[in-house]
Amino acid sequence: MTAASARKLFGTDGIRAVAGQSPLDPTTIFATGLALGHSLRKTAAQPRVLLGRDTRESSPWIAATLAAALRQTGAQLPSAGIVPTPAVAFLARKHGFHAGIVISASHNPWQDNGIKLFGADGYKLPDAVELAIEDEILHHAAQLQPPDPASLPQVEDNSDFKFDYIQFLIDSVPGLSISGLRIVADCANGAAAAIAPELFQRLDASGSAQLTLLHTAPNGRNINLNCGALHPEHVASETVKHGAELGLTFDGDADRCLLAGARANVINGDAILLMAARDLKARALLTGDLVVATTMSNMGLEAALKQSGIRMLRAPVGDRYVLEQMQAHNAALGGEQSGHILFPHLATTGDGLLTALVVLDLIARTGRSIDALSADMKVFPQTIVNVKVREKKPLDQIASVAASIRAAEEDLKDKGRVVIRYSGTEPLARVMIEAESEAAMRHHADAIAAAIRAEIGL
Repeated sequence: MTAASARKLFGTDGIRAVAGQSPLDPTTIFATGLALGHSLRKTAAQPRVLLGRDTRESSPWIAATLAAALRQTGAQLPSAGIVPTPAVAFLARKHGFHAGIVISASHNPWQDNGIKLFGADGYKLPDAVELAIEDEILHHAAQLQPPDPASLPQVEDNSDFKFDYIQFLIDSVPGLSISGLRIVADCANGAAAAIAPELFQRLDASGSAQLTLLHTAPNGRNINLNCGALHPEHVASETVKHGAELGLTFDGDADRCLLAGARANVINGDAILLMAARDLKARALLTGDLVVATTMSNMGLEAALKQSGIRMLRAPVGDRYVLEQMQAHNAALGGEQSGHILFPHLATTGDGLLTALVVLDLIARTGRSIDALSADMKVFPQTIVNVKVREKKPLDQIASVAASIRAAEEDLKDKGRVVIRYSGTEPLARVMIEAESEAAMRHHADAIAAAIRAEIGL
């Protein structure tokens, strides 16, 4: 059993659940703060931990509960306030914090929230450390009496951290200017709304950019609601409406970015990987002529990369697994179809705003539109069916499901792919079928989804 499969609280991206309900209830949150503090005290007498959060209604009380617990262990808890997840990773490393905490559920609806932990190096905590923290939580949470959330003082935010992060983004793409460009950016009523207005204003030195910012008025309950990276068709239509050259759309914690072209076409993470890989290779920066993608990336990406003399490795879904493969193979680029893109020479984690700036820089240097840069990628028909499940039983132990998967694999062979997996953050089974034939794709996706639904569906 791998460390990842042994997790009970921490999924592929921290703890995530409906806010207020187990395992994101006040007791477990308080226990998490204590366990992290105890872990850090092994190497630091007075640990310094940076807090950051997204715009969810529950984020302030979760932050206050964590802060109360960590202070009880002797830790100092400054807060960066509402910032993207990658901002906390960057700031923890830059300012010498012993850890960083992000309170966010990323692309999930507002009712959910989560706790993500970063180490002093700006990377997610190693599995062994995370599992040791989880073990303490599970053994001691039942004995704890957390403070009443209503009695907790609010955590004070320091806006200097936000401006440090904005400066990092600008410095990452030296010389970039968006002056004269027409851009639409959808901030998903999330963390990007706290950064994008200042960031893009500073990149428009002449004031001649035509920038349209969408969904920048979070109210605690509208994060990701019919907007952002989960609904890229919205920014695509707005890009055409405003006659823009480029549309950008982020998720709730702004660690992913998708694009839209002038024809109302959505450009996903696969196409971004292709464009970035070719550019890095042309500048002799693509180590080993290698890109790391995931099992969900389209066969069309693999084919297009091969035509450019670039190899593609597939990792399990989840940016931590992409990063593991990148580090193992010294890869300079990796990412996911969903828009998590990793540029290890620039940052330790996926960063949607950084990805947007890299793409804008590529357009500026080449003089080519985003549509032209991605035009030659032939996308195989692909569908993803999400099935809500009541348990995550190994699929190969469910006879009817295993039989439907085998039937699809035997039928498609080398003309398609079958990828069935459980979500690491939600009670879902994801059925992905890719095939040259759209009819075959639909048939097998529906058959496998029906089998899962019949056996373990909600």
